Amino acid sequence: MGADTATAAAGRTNGQEERLYAGCDFYDAESLLTAPERRVLGRLRAFLDEQARPLLADYWERGEFPDQLAQPLIDLDLMEPADLAGPPGEERTPARGIYHGFRIFELARTDGSLATYYTAQAGLFRTAIRVGASPEQQAEWMPKVLDFSLKGVFSLTEPGSGSDIAGGLSTSARRDGDEWVLNGAKRWIGGAAGADVLAVFARDEADGQVKGFLVDRGSAGVALQKIHGKTALRMMQNAHITLEDVRVPEAMRLQNVNSFRDVAAMLRAMRSDVAWIATGLAAGAFEAACRYVTQREQFGRPVGSFQLVQEKLARMLGNVTSALSLVVRLTEQQAKGIYRDQDSALAKMQTALLMRETVALAREVVGGNGITLESDVARFHADAEAVYSYEGTHEINALIVGRALTGHSAFTR
Repeated sequence: MGADTATAAAGRTNGQEERLYAGCDFYDAESLLTAPERRVLGRLRAFLDEQARPLLADYWERGEFPDQLAQPLIDLDLMEPADLAGPPGEERTPARGIYHGFRIFELARTDGSLATYYTAQAGLFRTAIRVGASPEQQAEWMPKVLDFSLKGVFSLTEPGSGSDIAGGLSTSARRDGDEWVLNGAKRWIGGAAGADVLAVFARDEADGQVKGFLVDRGSAGVALQKIHGKTALRMMQNAHITLEDVRVPEAMRLQNVNSFRDVAAMLRAMRSDVAWIATGLAAGAFEAACRYVTQREQFGRPVGSFQLVQEKLARMLGNVTSALSLVVRLTEQQAKGIYRDQDSALAKMQTALLMRETVALAREVVGGNGITLESDVARFHADAEAVYSYEGTHEINALIVGRALTGHSAFTR
């Protein structure tokens, strides 16, 4: 994208303030945001550019999370920003879904690990409380979730069960008076080491149904082991969790989780967050590629002036635009209370496919430098593989959509 084009795109035709996403949001989905929402996102953009971005390559290569970013990120008050509250004296309304989506998008277009880290609390754990807790539990816990004074993670996946977790979940829960005794293991749990509690899902030995529990990370019998050797989302700290005769009070059981159907309701809501992450990652790779081809010269000309490079840039932009259209429409539907498995599955499946092609094209146009962290493209290219798989693989999401289309389930039993 040339300088004149970028400058022209940055301004709105009606003279309003400069757009945040002019470089990648070709159809201006950003216009759906209110001015206060854009100001909050602008604060996040400044933080990411000034404090986070300079650290990313180093910490990604080291396989460590930059912990010095955690508290400043919390202090930005992004989950339910005070800026979005109504006039004084009026009841405060929750932040809109479109704002939450663009918040995820903004994080992901900077870094996949940062987006995954933040949504572990703001998406997965918050949803576990919002959907799984009783009204009394929500009244006690939700304010602490929003201000991060209660940090938690969603612990569902197991060493032997990922896609087949509905039937294959083997972590057990046994009632013993006013307590439950949990045994089993969880794997790929991002952010567990920094959590206060683990939202653990286990199968009740009495009735065979899945129940949910908030397990204190420091409880006797809880052991966490960092997963090493990852080639994607290297900054995100994933844990293997072992639970051995862990005792949990009945008061810490998520009262509204009484079968896997209740867990599925959470997944239905959370899958849209991952679609926004995939869309943001694709946008970040596209923008990094655009920066590179306007600066790099070959044969005495900017790489961006070559026909084949421009064709790849156009395809990348088409992918990002398509993905944004999908997640924006899905978010609008959910704002109306329409939550269907096939809707979130289709969005995750398709945005992940578009992301995967986009990061590959970005790596192509950056050439050999596309495998180094200096251009940012390599980081997006590698991280996309993790996003492609989590919250439902391509195949699982395709079968959810196929079941809705045909009325026949093709899942194996």
